[in-house]
Amino acid sequence: FKKLWAGIFFSTGDTDPSSPGGRPAGAAAGNGCGRFTAELCSLYQRVAVAGKPDAGARALLEARSPSAVGARLKVPALLVQGQSDSLFTLAQSDAMARTLTANGAPVAVDWIAGGHDGGDRETDRVERRVSTWFDRWLKRDTSVDTGPAFRVSRTGGVDSTDGRATLRAATADRYPGLTSGTTDLALGGTPQTFTNPPGAAPPAVSAVPGLGGGLSGLSSLGVGLSLDFPGQHARFDAKPQAEALRVTGTPTVRVKVTSTAADGSAVLFAKVYDVGPDGRQQVLPAQLVAPVRVEGAKAGKDVTLTLPAIDHEVEAGHRLRLVVAATDLGYASPVVPARYTVAVEGPLTVPTAPGLSNRAAALPRWVWVLPLLGLTGAAALLLTARRRTAAPAPDPELTGVPLQITGLSKKYKGGDRYSVRDLSFRVERGQVLGLLGPNGAGKTTTLRMLMGLITPDEGEIRVFGQAIRPGAPVLSRVGAFVEGAGFLPHLSGRENLDLYWKATGRPAEDAHVDEALRIANLGGALERAVRTYSQGMRQRLALAQAMLGLPDLLILDEPTNGLDPPQIREMREVMIRYAAGGRTVIVSSHLLAEVEQSCTHLVVMDRGRLVQAGPVAEITGSGSTLLVSLSAEIDDVLVEKIDALPGIGAATRTEGGVLVRLDGIDPTTLIGELVRLDVPLTGVGPHRRLEDAFLTLIGGAA
Repeated sequence: FKKLWAGIFFSTGDTDPSSPGGRPAGAAAGNGCGRFTAELCSLYQRVAVAGKPDAGARALLEARSPSAVGARLKVPALLVQGQSDSLFTLAQSDAMARTLTANGAPVAVDWIAGGHDGGDRETDRVERRVSTWFDRWLKRDTSVDTGPAFRVSRTGGVDSTDGRATLRAATADRYPGLTSGTTDLALGGTPQTFTNPPGAAPPAVSAVPGLGGGLSGLSSLGVGLSLDFPGQHARFDAKPQAEALRVTGTPTVRVKVTSTAADGSAVLFAKVYDVGPDGRQQVLPAQLVAPVRVEGAKAGKDVTLTLPAIDHEVEAGHRLRLVVAATDLGYASPVVPARYTVAVEGPLTVPTAPGLSNRAAALPRWVWVLPLLGLTGAAALLLTARRRTAAPAPDPELTGVPLQITGLSKKYKGGDRYSVRDLSFRVERGQVLGLLGPNGAGKTTTLRMLMGLITPDEGEIRVFGQAIRPGAPVLSRVGAFVEGAGFLPHLSGRENLDLYWKATGRPAEDAHVDEALRIANLGGALERAVRTYSQGMRQRLALAQAMLGLPDLLILDEPTNGLDPPQIREMREVMIRYAAGGRTVIVSSHLLAEVEQSCTHLVVMDRGRLVQAGPVAEITGSGSTLLVSLSAEIDDVLVEKIDALPGIGAATRTEGGVLVRLDGIDPTTLIGELVRLDVPLTGVGPHRRLEDAFLTLIGGAA
């Protein structure tokens, strides 16, 4: 009997007779049942006093359950179930999935983060999936993608910018159920005797229904709330894991239970903890516990315990611990004292769902908007679901193009001014592209739109033919270091890299950590806390983080900040070698001499617009930018004369002469015009310095 949840329901339903809706006949005022019908009111009062349902209660509950009509349900069903939910556990969606599948109905199962205990961090994603499900089965639109047959959201780490848990997803083309791909773990420990205390108090704590969400959602990161009182439980440990083990489903174990209660019964609460290497720190996945009532155990009785359904990774060096307790805060227990003895009769069998594959998922929102009633919440969700905005289809002609930006514009918030306006350019494989422009040119805004961090007002960005949206799967092929990297200061450099990669949900062997660490070149500092790092060391660690997984497109925003000259040279060589392997690098920097030495192509921006794009050699030395050498001292009047000539785009004074950008005039005609103006000319030739070409392109100091 779920004591706390039932109490919450009936106490919130006990309304004043004068309130809208009133109270139906048979429901007495102040009886704790409120607007519930008389027969349900009577059921609750009997069960709340007895602590267990009688035969009449069971019959009524079964008659009102969806299981009563399960055999008649044959419509397509999307089952969305919260993992942190002590009211409706994952076993509920499993039972529905098995029933509907047996009826021949199309079924998809989605285990979301949160639940009645854990808040709702995936409202937008679930609403989009509900919309597409309706589009497919109500509108009969066969072109929509309703998603995988099974999806589970997993906590993958912590976003270092705001401390929020990040989510990733694992999917399968069929629902595996709760017992697929099992592994047996031997449990140690002799038979143990413990006590059910008088009045069942104090009770053990697994979860506080409706209130324990923040911690239950972070249980996979080693955070949780649980309490078992000494002398009121037995525990049995498995050996530490040699390698990580992902448990997906319901673990089971066979035990022998003996009870000293007068009727030979025992009420037990079974749970499996993840125990750290020190043996003391333990976390209860999803804060869930399984209640079991055992009858006829006076002389001992063999029982198979079915533990709560969970999706949880046990790290290498950690071990699982089975705890069987006599009490739990959320449930009713016998108030008469008794002693129970529990002995393990077999291994702990854990399901692993081997068919699941991981993929990256969007960062979550941390929203505490939890409906109290499951059916009411589901109905509200379906009624208010917004239609999904479909992403543009992939462009097959651009699948080999790392980046193409077309007509990109973004206005400043709350105004009509543009930070980026009508920007278009293309980047090919093997290029090291320098993104140049003065402060306020729109470079970082462009990079943030490219990463899906902000949405453009107009235009589109395609990476390998895929349109960029927040959380777009193709972003898994992009590594980025934009506006500085956030690290957890108390962790070492290596631990930060490991945690970051875990958050991606990709296999550890795909990280190519050794290559990234060679680039970082931090030596022994890699094992020190990041808070002890210099700025240069943080930059190198950020570069290594961006290069984990050897992404096909690497984006670096001011990567040389804080580096000394040898480190800058090393960074330059890294970028060149990286692109030489067929990958692409985009680097934004103010160090023009470094850009000139490391980049093959340039995009120059000013005031949000594209000024020029092309190979470095074309922009610095050939084509439209020339250096006019003079024999006399250069003054502003002379520069203005040259700038006023027809066909001159811009003229800028520089060391050794005047930089001239041609716009409709050829070099021969230019020389004739300079002679006509009596300019003391000593030569006109191609310019070879990026700094001067850059200043010319953006109009000097503007």
